[in-house]
Amino acid sequence: MFKSKAMNALVAALAKAQGEAATFTAETKLEDITAKTNEIKNIKARIAAQELLDEGKKFDESGDEVKDTTPVNTPIVVDPNKKGPFNTFGEQLVAIAKSSRPGAPIDERLLKVQNASGANEAVPSEGGFLVQKDFAAELLKEIHETSVLAAACRKVPISSNSNGVKLNGIDESSRADGSRWGGVQGYWVNEAGTVTASKPKFRQIELTLNKLMALYYATDELLQDSAAIEGVMSQAFAEELRFKVDDAIYRGDGAGKPLGILNAGCLVTVAAEGGQGADTVLYENIVKMWSRLIASSRANAVWYINQEVETQLIGMSLAIGTSGVPVYMPAGGISGQQYGTLFGRPVKPIEHASALGDVGDIVLADMGQYLLADKGGIQTASSVHVQFLYDETAFRATYRVDGQPVRNKAITPYKGTASNTLSSFVTLAAR
Repeated sequence: MFKSKAMNALVAALAKAQGEAATFTAETKLEDITAKTNEIKNIKARIAAQELLDEGKKFDESGDEVKDTTPVNTPIVVDPNKKGPFNTFGEQLVAIAKSSRPGAPIDERLLKVQNASGANEAVPSEGGFLVQKDFAAELLKEIHETSVLAAACRKVPISSNSNGVKLNGIDESSRADGSRWGGVQGYWVNEAGTVTASKPKFRQIELTLNKLMALYYATDELLQDSAAIEGVMSQAFAEELRFKVDDAIYRGDGAGKPLGILNAGCLVTVAAEGGQGADTVLYENIVKMWSRLIASSRANAVWYINQEVETQLIGMSLAIGTSGVPVYMPAGGISGQQYGTLFGRPVKPIEHASALGDVGDIVLADMGQYLLADKGGIQTASSVHVQFLYDETAFRATYRVDGQPVRNKAITPYKGTASNTLSSFVTLAAR
């Protein structure tokens, strides 16, 4: 409507200027001509600006806008197995990218997404569209199912209104009488005898969610193929977040990330043998590590190693007389298992284990004694503004998580050498 009126005003202004041109005399003031010229320029600028806003609009002969009754979205058949209006994650990502562009119509299916894991905001113009819940859940499922460490941890749920959780843990550092459960003591007594009262000692375990984030730029060419963008977002993001979570569980310092096994107060580090060569793992090391694993964790413990350690394990044997028997049972072969075994427990190579010879190149751990808290699964959002000049859409994925071992210190055994403390997490000193 404005476009038509503005055009009429421009025509009238030009006609008036042409009509007055014949009456212009030497006495005509220069400012009159300048004012008329500026008026015409302003009208042209307003028409140009309106044309940008009116792209895709139609007008009748009178200049009024003709409303487009065509549905904004192409009708789709929703997969009955899905919990939302989009059939695939890629389909929704493309819809988000297109709807985030300035002046573009919003895909109505984005407004129907309910109970989503969420984004940084719910402002469509800023690209903060919610992600369909089942897609976010699939990303999180991918992280937990394909990761090695996170999948084995004890999960702690965080409620929707909380940013963390506080748990009461037992403050126990010794199994000696009077120290179990942090101070509980039992007595054998005669009839009518009396005992000294005791009570358990608790400590507070606090898990405060930390944010893990990844950012990806997708070109408009890639966005034309929903399968391609879905593959990148689903695989690349899930793998990267999985890698970072596992790495934090293994060696995180607890500052803005989970507290890892190698930095935990409960870690037991077995000393190298006297005269042991550099970058070696001996049978004696394995025996001593096993002996320092607390008995309650032996049924669930796993050996996590750097792949370079395998060269040390393959030829490892226990000497018996003039011969010997193998200590390490490789996968398949003698063990008949998917993984190699030591003392009957699986041996799993992981990327996060330290280089051969460094602390953490081999760890014996019961991951059921590690608490991992997360909230809301993977959160994703998009923006066309960040890389607007490069014709790219930015996709962001965030995951809020925290974790730490259940115990904060190693345990002194009930009987035996007090210095040979026990734990659910045992490693070998540097050699």
